[in-house]
Amino acid sequence: MKRPGSRTVVTGGAGFIGSHLVELLLRRGDEVIVIDDLSTGSMRNLSAIADHPRLHVVVGSVTDPVAVCQATRGADRIFHLAAAVGVNLIVDSPLSSLRTNIHGTEAVLDAALETGAEVLLASTSEIYGKNTADRLSEDADRILGSPLLSRWSYAAAKGIDEAFAHAYWNQLGLQVTIVRLFNTCGPRQTGRYGMVVPRLVSQALRGEALTVFGDGRQTRCFSYVGDVVPAMVDLLECRQTRGLAFNLGGAQEISILDLAQLVIDVTGSPSSIVLVPYEEAYSAGYEDMRRRVPDNRRSEAMVGYVPHTPLAEMIGRVADSIAGVAADPFPAPVKLLETQVP
Repeated sequence: MKRPGSRTVVTGGAGFIGSHLVELLLRRGDEVIVIDDLSTGSMRNLSAIADHPRLHVVVGSVTDPVAVCQATRGADRIFHLAAAVGVNLIVDSPLSSLRTNIHGTEAVLDAALETGAEVLLASTSEIYGKNTADRLSEDADRILGSPLLSRWSYAAAKGIDEAFAHAYWNQLGLQVTIVRLFNTCGPRQTGRYGMVVPRLVSQALRGEALTVFGDGRQTRCFSYVGDVVPAMVDLLECRQTRGLAFNLGGAQEISILDLAQLVIDVTGSPSSIVLVPYEEAYSAGYEDMRRRVPDNRRSEAMVGYVPHTPLAEMIGRVADSIAGVAADPFPAPVKLLETQVP
């Protein structure tokens, strides 16, 4: 439950999702400590709030237990978002990805146990692997490929993260909640690490051909950061969520080929679409999943999460962000909270 003036730590707080979370927490009156090694995050993401008196930034890695303990000392709650992110990074640097995702999570959970903080662990839809069920519930089976392929070693590592968190709750009483994010997009997201929406939008804005990998018929559901971040806070503040996992995804299933066409339509780009075989885009043996559709009913029942931002609007806001147009990602009810903070 939210305590007035909570001392809140956000690992990975200089990242795309983390920086939006930090802004929301500051609006709600928290003192916020960010720990980020800036490997994929950037201080530019925090530029609008860099001088905020309740924001403190620690440049350090979650794989460093000393840095984590110092950053979390006296914390009431921890949002653990720091992780290796993006297909490109995971495929190119599997060892560092495994270390960050497993050892970093263990360090954060140990620190939370020491300080008595509540924890929200940000996990991923990747843990479902190749399960193509109509709607993936939190109890759905995991179908993974070979652990010798980095795509599936990443999925396995995030599954271990969740298992660690659940064990800390079950055996040690740590107050921890897990969220599984499905293709979150929005302002400040970069296509540098393989995220498909900003990559396609950037290509469209430059008038380049939009590169779609494989046959383009694989489908995803994209969620908007302005919908997801408030739900993350709500879930941590609800004590009935402890020891459980919650999907936070979008409602509209779309093929990547249709996504590329929608990007062209929204941006008014003259670009064409080009199909690129997986073996040219990634290393040999790369595997993708044909479909990934979340079942959000548990999150909706618990905190009223309903993704409402249309995909075309998400694309437009990503395009504005890439073009340097500042935008507030949060809906009006969240904005109103700003006036309540002295």
